[in-house]
Amino acid sequence: MFLTPGTRLGPYEVLTQIGAGGMGEVYKATDTNLKRSVAIKVLPASVAGDAERLARFQREAEVLAALNHPNIAAIYGLERSGNTTALVMELVEGPTLADRIAQGAIPIDEALPIAKQIAEALEAGTSRASSIAISSRPT
Repeated sequence: MFLTPGTRLGPYEVLTQIGAGGMGEVYKATDTNLKRSVAIKVLPASVAGDAERLARFQREAEVLAALNHPNIAAIYGLERSGNTTALVMELVEGPTLADRIAQGAIPIDEALPIAKQIAEALEAGTSRASSIAISSRPT
């Protein structure tokens, strides 16, 4: 489901799309109640009508909400509006690991701290659940 700037989901106003993948589209939005920027992950239309995938999305939200780690985006809530289900989370701005990899080979002295951060986030996630989708970015 593609959301256009200005679309409202509860108290959240969509500003722009910042990413997309197999399990959703991610938008930068404003929480109009708390006056802060957030990321909103919305299931694509092809997934939103599938009860099994909706249940998986719900489990992802529950597991992520139970985590508290500096390399895992904080979950603020699960928003349902009409036929749209969205995961509202901390907006982590800056380049992604994919952006960094696209620049070319990562020197070992830069790669090791990134790998350590990813491993620590995975350890935190797997200590709480056997399977988890982690939104992780180097700090």
